Amino acid sequence: MQASSKVELTNSLPIVEKPARQRLPEWLRVNLPAGGGQQTFNGTDAAVHGNSLNTVCEEARCPNIHDCWARGTATFMIAGDSCTRGCRFCSVETLKAPPLPEAEEPERLADAVERLQLKHVVITVVNRDDLCDGGAGHYRKCVEAVHQRLPNTTIELLSSDLDGNWKALASLLHESPLAVFAHNVECVPRLDELVRDPRASFVQSLDALKHAKQIAPEIVTKSSLMVGLGETDEEITSAMQQLRDNGVQLITLGQYLAPGRPGTRFLPVDRYVHPDQFAEFERQAHQMGFQGVASGPLVRSSYRAGELLAKARSRDACIPT
Repeated sequence: MQASSKVELTNSLPIVEKPARQRLPEWLRVNLPAGGGQQTFNGTDAAVHGNSLNTVCEEARCPNIHDCWARGTATFMIAGDSCTRGCRFCSVETLKAPPLPEAEEPERLADAVERLQLKHVVITVVNRDDLCDGGAGHYRKCVEAVHQRLPNTTIELLSSDLDGNWKALASLLHESPLAVFAHNVECVPRLDELVRDPRASFVQSLDALKHAKQIAPEIVTKSSLMVGLGETDEEITSAMQQLRDNGVQLITLGQYLAPGRPGTRFLPVDRYVHPDQFAEFERQAHQMGFQGVASGPLVRSSYRAGELLAKARSRDACIPT
């Protein structure tokens, strides 16, 4: 029998060639740092690992790690390196009962932020559904340690939804030195069950953002959407409008990139969205009244966060300084 180009028979058993790996579009390719950028990257690496800290840059395999670390910035991840939830877009390890947060972590975090001389710091967290307050008490200690050490540094917390514990959210945000409270809805509502852990939902995330604004109206609220999970452009527009209707002021939109091999728990990429469409999402978001928007293939929720806040403040004096 003559073998085809895709399948050949050996001892009557078909051998199927592996499909060629899908190439990334040109607009998703990144450059590695060089020269002074590499030196800064090395300094960031030393500040992070020298203080035994975790970063979402590494744990979530962010494509912007070289760009951000070469600029002397990093997004710190607190309360451990394991999450109690197992979302299908995230590479962070999942454990039902991770080790307790380390008591020394707030001061180690403040040391690293001081060493990097950050003007704006983003602190993100793992979900801690195993803790009675969802981790809110530890998150607050970390925020306060940085503020006490560097009172002029603006602080952004990318928080969990605290499993809907609004009392814990109030304890986190009441008289807090935070400049930005961020919580990501991640995907459009229709895809919740496919993309996110069963304990998470668009509705609960929206409630967290709404309650945050009610508890501390002076703190800027922010959220993020991934594109390329199977949604339509119209669903993205609708999700943005729901966020804006609930008082969210800053928004980021970026391309979903699978952090692991197809066939594992990670979802495959449904589509690669062209930069022109991201520009259209940005136009729509500004039209809706968002005061700060970052929309592009490589944008992530914490990507150049300080610049986004600064641009928003210069654009609209309603955002508190």
